[in-house]
Amino acid sequence: MSTDQQHFESVLEGISRGSTADIKILLASLRPSEIAGVLEANLPETRHIIWGLIDEDVRNQSLQHLHDDVRGQFLETMDTAQLVAVAEELDTDDFADILQQLPETITNQVLESLDSRDRARVESVLSYPEDSAGGLMNTDTITVRPRHAAELVLRYLRLRRELPPTTDALIVVNSRDEYLGVLPITKLLTADPSVTVREIMNSEEPPIHVAESDTEVARLFSERDLISAPVVDDAGHLVGRITIDDVVDVIIEDAEEAVLAPAGLLVDEDTFAPVRRSVRRRAVWLGINLITAVMAAAVIHLFEETIVKVVALAVLMPVVASMGGIAGTQTLTLVIRGQATGQLGRGNLLWMLNREFIVAALNGLLWASVVAVGAVYFFDDPKLGWIIAAAMIATILIAAVTGSLLPTLLRRMNIDPAIAGGVVLTTITDVAGFFIFLGLASWVYL
Repeated sequence: MSTDQQHFESVLEGISRGSTADIKILLASLRPSEIAGVLEANLPETRHIIWGLIDEDVRNQSLQHLHDDVRGQFLETMDTAQLVAVAEELDTDDFADILQQLPETITNQVLESLDSRDRARVESVLSYPEDSAGGLMNTDTITVRPRHAAELVLRYLRLRRELPPTTDALIVVNSRDEYLGVLPITKLLTADPSVTVREIMNSEEPPIHVAESDTEVARLFSERDLISAPVVDDAGHLVGRITIDDVVDVIIEDAEEAVLAPAGLLVDEDTFAPVRRSVRRRAVWLGINLITAVMAAAVIHLFEETIVKVVALAVLMPVVASMGGIAGTQTLTLVIRGQATGQLGRGNLLWMLNREFIVAALNGLLWASVVAVGAVYFFDDPKLGWIIAAAMIATILIAAVTGSLLPTLLRRMNIDPAIAGGVVLTTITDVAGFFIFLGLASWVYL
């Protein structure tokens, strides 16, 4: 049993016994992220009991670790003063995420209640899209000038007494707050106190533009092994920094989305959400899938007379569609991954298309031969063998081309291929497979 499961079971046992004292002791020993896990693993009624047993500062810190649906349940019960207290506990970017869940009127009230410095910081983050570098960044940065001596910088840091979390480097700017480079803490600590920042700074470290997507930010952190990175605007002015903890959140969210989105589920959906809300959210996706199924059924209906005459066609139809679907999914997944990691772009997309076409052709010939031999053997009909072989090869080739080009087309339409790619691909391969297979059969048999 995992640690989180043990915490969950212990809390449930305490609630069932009515022992609030024991639960308080247990909750006090947990980190905010662990408390968030316990809250999400309980039913809504139990969550509010646990919430009432947690100290206010721990509550505020645990909010950042909750999924949107669950966090929204607690935000509804909080007044402006409590929300302002949350701002004091969280980093600017995390608090901005919380404010984006609130109605505009409440958000304005909270912002007006903050002091001018905190309000300016939060409004700066809120001015950028949530899925951009600007939405991820924290405005709490330590900057130094290139002319300062290392000894002066060290004295300045000692006077602060505390550094922002995950500070591995100081950011070097000029008098106009234009980004010049970074000064790693390790270099500062080991350098001669008399040298200037300019002599030991790293001016080759490129900043991240404020409009960069969060997925691209995660890729850059992975490629450069970053712990933190400066963020600049169009003019090159420093506006904040992104830290590894925020990037890890992006990576986890993208991974969850890759699993849940193709099924029409939201990353932040509450496991114990009310039936009505779950029905409403899933009904739309089921409706879309119904439309695609009806399209495939309509193609089959066109060849009803042929299927009645040659019953074996009904047995073999799923084979053609399934092989095309799997082949297309393989290519689609590979292309989406290549685009997400930056390995695949306009320059090499045609090469990828050509490669996938050849792979599909060879696999199509291999498995079409196997299926054709099986069809002739079981149904004693050589014509049927040639028909299904030709249909399989054609369908697999269509699937490969579609899987190669579909992600790019969907992105141009501002549609996430990870969400819609599978549905569109399945529709195309099913419709094409049935049409080719039954069309060839009609031409040969009728």
